Amino acid sequence: MGRKIGIIANNPELKKIIEKLYSDNIKSGDIIIETLDEDKIGEQGMMLENKGVKAIIARSGGYFHTVGKVSVPVIQLKISTLDILYAIMTAKKYKKEVVLVLSHMENFDLHEWNELINCGVTIEKFDHQDKIEGIISSYVFAGRDVVIVGGGIPCKVAQNYNLNFVHISASDDSIHDAVARAWEIVDSLYEQKYKNEVLKTTLDGVHDAVLAVDREGKIILYNQRAHELLKKDQYNVLGRNLSDVFPELSTINDVLKTRTNINNQIMQLKRVVVTANISMLEIENHAVGVICSFQDITKLQNLEKKIRYEMNKKGLVAKFKFNDIIAADSAMKETLVKAVKIGMSDSTAIIYGESGTGKEMMAQSIHNISDRKDEPFVAINCAALTESLLESELFGYEEGSFTGARKGGKPGLFELAHGGTIFLDEINSVSLNLQSKLLRVLEEKEVMRIGSDYVIPLDVRILTAANESLKDKIKDGSFRRDLFYRLNILELHIPPLRQRKKDILPLFKHYLVEFAEEGQVPAISSEFEEKLISYLWPGNVRELKNITKRYVIFGEFDLDCGGATTDFKRDNEVFEAEGTKETEETEEIEETEVKREKTKNIVLDLKEIDRYIENKVITMLEEQGMSKNDIAKMLGISRSSLWNKINSGKDVQKIKQRTEI
Repeated sequence: MGRKIGIIANNPELKKIIEKLYSDNIKSGDIIIETLDEDKIGEQGMMLENKGVKAIIARSGGYFHTVGKVSVPVIQLKISTLDILYAIMTAKKYKKEVVLVLSHMENFDLHEWNELINCGVTIEKFDHQDKIEGIISSYVFAGRDVVIVGGGIPCKVAQNYNLNFVHISASDDSIHDAVARAWEIVDSLYEQKYKNEVLKTTLDGVHDAVLAVDREGKIILYNQRAHELLKKDQYNVLGRNLSDVFPELSTINDVLKTRTNINNQIMQLKRVVVTANISMLEIENHAVGVICSFQDITKLQNLEKKIRYEMNKKGLVAKFKFNDIIAADSAMKETLVKAVKIGMSDSTAIIYGESGTGKEMMAQSIHNISDRKDEPFVAINCAALTESLLESELFGYEEGSFTGARKGGKPGLFELAHGGTIFLDEINSVSLNLQSKLLRVLEEKEVMRIGSDYVIPLDVRILTAANESLKDKIKDGSFRRDLFYRLNILELHIPPLRQRKKDILPLFKHYLVEFAEEGQVPAISSEFEEKLISYLWPGNVRELKNITKRYVIFGEFDLDCGGATTDFKRDNEVFEAEGTKETEETEEIEETEVKREKTKNIVLDLKEIDRYIENKVITMLEEQGMSKNDIAKMLGISRSSLWNKINSGKDVQKIKQRTEI
């Protein structure tokens, strides 16, 4: 902060005193001293201001001729009574008549000090420097032998007439007081300017238009947002009556009259609809004006959309890490070792696994151990969206590119994932048309929005997941071979829960603790543990999680996701009886697998078996009156995925035919 001040010294003697008192400040440039020059007395203040001083100290004529000519404060170095007495006592040594020449702004009570002075003293006053010479010359022409006591100009004139003179100097205390007041004023002005600038910047930066009037209804505040909304410049607004400038804002004057605040009022301002808040301005319980803040409702809605987008963008993070994955079974441990190695690489990878095995959790963990861990992680389930919607989500679109495209367009998920990782779940469900566009992104490392004529360069790692073999999809012509080899640089298979039985109990107990209230974790019997381990878990970890939650809430165990339920308080016989249906279905599948091993001519498609079981579960739930929304929620899948599974039910007959062989 600049604290530079200027001083106009009346005479060289005063300048020397100040230089002695403030030598360090003068060397640093914080104080600039000029000796009073009667020929330039009107310009000396402006010259100091041009040198960057924030305040000026001057005395007598120097002060008088500087005030009003500069934009910085001018502080008077007052002539004290002691300063005058000291000068008079010095002048007595000349044994002549003493003439005290003072500015009309300075006072000295001669009668009060007559006895101490004990000599003849005449006081002469002037209100302009041009009168000084006339005063002094009158004594010369009258032939009076005098000594002049005064400031810089009176002493200079006396010197010109060969008269004796004595400067009225300033005491150290007077100088210190003047300098201290100057710096105090400079600091105060800086603080005020700082506060005003903060207020202006704040008001201009907020999204609200702000307008304020004083008690007479004159506009005293009008920020940049108000200018943008009301289309009038400040110089055409400030100081004018509100009703003359903005008659449509008469409600503000109504608040001034009624002294009743208004909140969230919808107002029509010509072509703009705004929401306004109008409040009284009061100081010490006295009304001094009204302040109004208002927003363009349309812009408010757009701002809300932008905030949602930014919040969504900030939420593009991977929550899970490898430490969050429970792996007690050797099969899962080996999978994690391989996954860590994939995470240390930056190549594309395919994660294979049945529904509910935790493919996205694995993808997030891979991202969080990679060099991209501090960048976005974007995930999308390709099977949950139609082809056109999936394309617009992945690649984004420009404004007006299709019916319903939002104003300003929309960035795609590839753009949002720039620098990080994008995870394409159920990549096996993507259409051939969209596969070719994905291939271009992989090859060119750039993306083009729908309706755009320019490309956007990308730096994105692609992880994908599939719940069926992509090689089989290539054979039946539903997946591009070239895209497969672009994606399949690294490959990871997550074993289903039935193949990692040592993980079943640790997972179940983990979810028990997660879902149970504090200190209310229910106990499980050894018989129940055996049932958990022997169950095939067609829904994998997702099914186990859902069953655990139902057990915590209802105290019941439901393995067939519908139909009979088992109360853990019942004895083992009841549990076995109610679990018979599920056991029979499990045994039927196991017997089929044995037959397949014994009969070379029989081909058994495990994928179709899974579909059969899923269809059976869905059918049972529908028979109990559950809606498709509830079924989808229970199974942890989207409604569209549920429809796909229902539609695949026509393959059930094929499975039955093969299992009958």
